[in-house]
Amino acid sequence: MGCGNMFFTILITFSVTLITYNIIISGNAPLKQDFPGPSRKPSIKIDPIIKMPLNRKSASSKRLFHTAVTASDSVYNTWQCRVMYYWFKKMKESGDENSGMGGFTRILHSGKSDQYMDEIPTFVAQPLPSGMDQGYIVLNRPWAFVQWLQQADIKEDYILMSEPDHIIVKPIPNLARDGMGAAFPFFYIEPKKYEKVLRKYYPEENGPVTNIDPIGNSPVIVGKESLKKIAPTWMNVSLAMKKDPETDKAFGWVLEMYAYAVSSALHGVGNILHKDFMIQPPWDKELGKTFIIHYTYGCDYSMKGELTYGKIGEWRFDKRSYDLVAPKNLTLPPPGVPESVVTLVKMVNEAAANIPNWSS
Repeated sequence: MGCGNMFFTILITFSVTLITYNIIISGNAPLKQDFPGPSRKPSIKIDPIIKMPLNRKSASSKRLFHTAVTASDSVYNTWQCRVMYYWFKKMKESGDENSGMGGFTRILHSGKSDQYMDEIPTFVAQPLPSGMDQGYIVLNRPWAFVQWLQQADIKEDYILMSEPDHIIVKPIPNLARDGMGAAFPFFYIEPKKYEKVLRKYYPEENGPVTNIDPIGNSPVIVGKESLKKIAPTWMNVSLAMKKDPETDKAFGWVLEMYAYAVSSALHGVGNILHKDFMIQPPWDKELGKTFIIHYTYGCDYSMKGELTYGKIGEWRFDKRSYDLVAPKNLTLPPPGVPESVVTLVKMVNEAAANIPNWSS
């Protein structure tokens, strides 16, 4: 075990030498944490500025992207990946001429294969050495991407970084263009608000803190060569942020998202912000023009169809209720529940009913 840990530590240390920026660590007073959680309704009325390139006609539907999803081998992550891949295949096979959907890879950062290798195209990545993630398993995501980008033969020129709890509801075009990535803007990623903390990783000589986009690493469509440069930086910034008590307290569970946003800015890769990239029930009620449903929040309702956020509802769907067993034959929401939630439950049920050997 000691040799194995030393080997991966050496790999990580080596990747640091590839980075062309300085991470400056200083001791400052902790900042107040203020992010959405199960007890607070997000302030979804805040709309970030949507940046679009001047020449929108340069997009081509033939520019394929490869969809990549990082995951552990837990029951919880696995059933989500199986649902995600089921709908990926259906949307890719729809024949939509505007679709940019190419290949798919589940990047499994457990360090070993599992029984779903034949069902889902999978790359096995090594996890971080024991204890390095400090209990924050998401830190394995950038390290897994570094390994995949270095070792895999990826045919497409673009990458869509997605997550297990994403369901694709219609074919996705390649939204990236003109050297820019395409990303979903998160209202709770606020670089200006946390400028004092972020200057440790994005020094003033790099430009205004507003160069850091209000994004995470997912969903993001970005050029493959750009991501190859960003990924090692993303990994090391994530580790540096987690080691710094002030940064860790300020960013909490979205620390790795800030690390990607900073790393993208450090490499001069800006992002076109697409609010319609995905929706997040129960706050987003209609499908609209979206491409992805992200079911990160629990959906709790009374039998009258009223949202009971912060209180377990008479009817509920929360992915966290299925950490040890996969969902199946979910009861449909009562009348009055928004379209987004109804569609989510129906799509999970359809996938569970049609995927072979689905555990109940």
